[in-house]
Parts: sequence; structure tokens; C-alpha cells
Amino acid sequence: LPIGPAMIATLENRFPLWIDDGRPVDGIVVLGGTFDLRISAARGRLAITGAVERLTESAELARRYPAAKIVFAGGNPSLLHNFPPEAELAVQLFELLGVPSTRIILESRSRNTEENARYAMDLARPKPGERWLLVTSAVHMPRSVGIFRKVNFAVEPYPVDWNSMPGSNLSNFLSRPLTGWQLIDEAAHEWAGLL
Repeated sequence: LPIGPAMIATLENRFPLWIDDGRPVDGIVVLGGTFDLRISAARGRLAITGAVERLTESAELARRYPAAKIVFAGGNPSLLHNFPPEAELAVQLFELLGVPSTRIILESRSRNTEENARYAMDLARPKPGERWLLVTSAVHMPRSVGIFRKVNFAVEPYPVDWNSMPGSNLSNFLSRPLTGWQLIDEAAHEWAGLL
């Protein structure tokens, strides 16, 4: 059934693809969710999830805007395990992508999106009139932008990591019917967070 894909597409289409209008960018906030902390800890290697575009796109933005601050917000969301924070892994991947660790401000205490926003704001200290981009998965963007607005951190959405095609319709979803269950789970998490 197209329930999961429809739930995902509604969230992902909330904010359009970010278009560079030529104005400078003062900072980039990148939200965690890129690593499987459990597998990374067990294997002693970076275990990257499907949300890797959060870091690959951010690395490209870092090259395009060399004066921009980069804040990576991601700790350990596990209540049961003391895994290293995601920020420690992110700096390794950023360096592999050509972004030196000296450019990255790491926020490693957060366990959820609300803490990402609060702690990132404390580290970034955005000034009035500064232009900050928020990089996260398109499905996660509506909830993230809402939380950043709640803490008075003005950001421009830079969505990445889509699950749906632009203008999604039933015919797009029928080509991958078994992914519907996974998409329902992911979308339900975001809709519950929005509520």
C-alpha cells in the first residue's frame, strides 16, 4: 500500500531544494543520524547509515563557503549504552571528505533533535542577520526546522537524503512495494515528533 510513501512524501516536499542565491553563508549546522553507533563501536570502524548525504553535502558546502562555520550536532541517543558520541565519528568522516577538523565545531552532548538545536545554538552563537543553513534528511526537516524556530535559531533548510521522487504519485510507489513498511516506520517517527 502507498501509505508509508505518501506519509514520507508529504514530509519531504515541505521544504524545496535549497538554491544558492549568491549571498554568503555564515554557518552550517549538520544534524547527526549518519552513523550506526552500535556497529561502529563493535567493529572499530565507521558504520555509515543511509543518511550519509548529511555529511557529503555538508563537505561540499564547506568547500563552497570556506569562511562558514560548521557545527555538527550529534551525541549518543542510546539510553542503554555508552557509545562514543556521533560527533567523534563525524569528524573522522569530514576529514576523509577533505574538511579539516579545525573547521568543525563539535556538539557531542545531544541525544535528540531538540537538544541538537539548543546545544548547536549555544556553540554557534548566531548573530542577527547571519545566514545559517540546516542540513538534515528531507523527512526530518519539518520537525527540525520547527525545533530550531522554537529555540530562536534562524536557519535555512537544506534538505538531503530523499526517499521519494518529486511530485510523488501512486505509480512511483508501486515500483518498490516492500519498502512501504520501512517508510511507515520512519514517517510515523517524524509525524509523532511533529505532534
